[in-house]
Amino acid sequence: MSTSEYVGENGNNDRYRYPEQSVKFSASPPTIAPSQLGGYTGSGTQEDPYVVDWDLGDPESPYNWTKKKKWIITMQLALCTFTVSFGSSSYSGGLTYIMADLNVSQDVAVLGVSLYVLGFALGPLIFAPLGEVCRAVFLTTLSAYTVLHLGGALGKNLPTLLSCRLLSGTVGASPLTNSGGVISDIWNARERGAATAIYATVPFLGPVVGPIIGGYVAQSPSLGWRFNFWLMIMLSAVTLITGFLLTPETYTPVLLRWRAQKLMRASGVTEHYVSTYDISRPKSLGQVVRRNLSRPFIFLFTEPIVACLATYVAIVYGTLYALFSAFPIIFQQHRGFSAGEGGLAFLGVGLGVVMGTTSTNIQNRFYWRAMDKSDNGRAPPEARLHMSIIGGVLCPIGLFWFAWTSQSHIHYLVSIFAGVPFGIGVAQILQGLTAYVMDAYGLYFASAIAATVVLRSIGGAIFPLFSTSMFNALGDQWAMSVFGFMSAICMPMPIIFFKYGWWIRSKSKLAYHNPEPRSNFPSRPETVTSHTEKKDATVIEAIV
Repeated sequence: MSTSEYVGENGNNDRYRYPEQSVKFSASPPTIAPSQLGGYTGSGTQEDPYVVDWDLGDPESPYNWTKKKKWIITMQLALCTFTVSFGSSSYSGGLTYIMADLNVSQDVAVLGVSLYVLGFALGPLIFAPLGEVCRAVFLTTLSAYTVLHLGGALGKNLPTLLSCRLLSGTVGASPLTNSGGVISDIWNARERGAATAIYATVPFLGPVVGPIIGGYVAQSPSLGWRFNFWLMIMLSAVTLITGFLLTPETYTPVLLRWRAQKLMRASGVTEHYVSTYDISRPKSLGQVVRRNLSRPFIFLFTEPIVACLATYVAIVYGTLYALFSAFPIIFQQHRGFSAGEGGLAFLGVGLGVVMGTTSTNIQNRFYWRAMDKSDNGRAPPEARLHMSIIGGVLCPIGLFWFAWTSQSHIHYLVSIFAGVPFGIGVAQILQGLTAYVMDAYGLYFASAIAATVVLRSIGGAIFPLFSTSMFNALGDQWAMSVFGFMSAICMPMPIIFFKYGWWIRSKSKLAYHNPEPRSNFPSRPETVTSHTEKKDATVIEAIV
């Protein structure tokens, strides 16, 4: 078969060799002449089928999609995660009114936050067997998420409200868990810094914005706290429609499986094709369910990287959600703020999160420099951790600052501004650690991040439950200091992984730790799946 040269995007001088007879597949069934079939390893028999993989420079590989298409998908994912995370805290803006209308205590009312976030831990386990088809899972869960808010908008009692909150969080976990995998599917390691920062930060930005809007909606005589649920229905519906129109399937094993099926149909089923990822794939539904349910726990209990970083993220995440119980006490009970004004106290944290997100440009420069110096064309995952080290310092600074300026005789703006370093730290920690896990586990990042989501969601669910009692028992200063001490204990983690991460990865059977010479990689690594990722996939299949 003759070959032609492929010139890389943006007019660069990267050139590959690719089969001239390669077939481009669109959404409609292709017309392929029998002479065009083949070109893959294998003999085409049922016992030895052709193994389908991406051609070098293949335009259908998600890595080779246009930048415009990638950013549209990325922003749609950001909207999904914002919608779900916003829904977790907009409820808290109306806690005072929920307590009055349903005649419950604050400890009971805050269950609406905890159960919703607990759903984030249950969701990845329930939907894991379906995680290989991202688009279908997104659309199905978003549809259910939209409908379930009717329980809060129309329900007349506490059990209805709380059960719908738990179910909403459960189905809403899908974007939080799977979006990172989609970003890994479409962006290569050099380009994914900004996209990863957005994905990692939005789940923390949504909860900050939620109480601000939710508080003013709840205190409005013409709207009331139930209108927050109608607002969520409208926002979810917009997200669902844009997702249906703008989000394609991105998971490479699924796309290659579809290609193999199209090739087989085009040959009249006289030749057999199989995706390179399906060679060792479990055949029965039971095997698929068992494999996908077990993977997050395999990572959580056998991978020190995932266990340590997930614990750190859980503490940061739990602290953020504890503020939804603490701020009404500090600002509404002790300072006399209204529900809307109490929500505005989150502006400091929100400003910090935005500032922390902008530091991505600095982090990217560190990463690109490490990539250029690398002997194998791939920067070590530890090159993602520079800003996380800074964030690890800023987080406890903000918490201690807030703790000891929360007295009523100190101007409230001093306390609110303490949220800025905390927000910066939250954003930098989440961005860096998420990118680190993504680089360390490659193709199976989704399983590693699912373990992180489960643990951080448990933290987010538990912390609000005890924070009210803790603030009442210890007082504002010492209660907030407890969170500061917890954050300070975790502060060395990014430093330890930055310095010794290479050694920890070398002891892992699943993490990336087998560099290959640059000559073994194409000059643009996004055009093919790396040798290391395929090896990691084989190792994981064997372990599971």
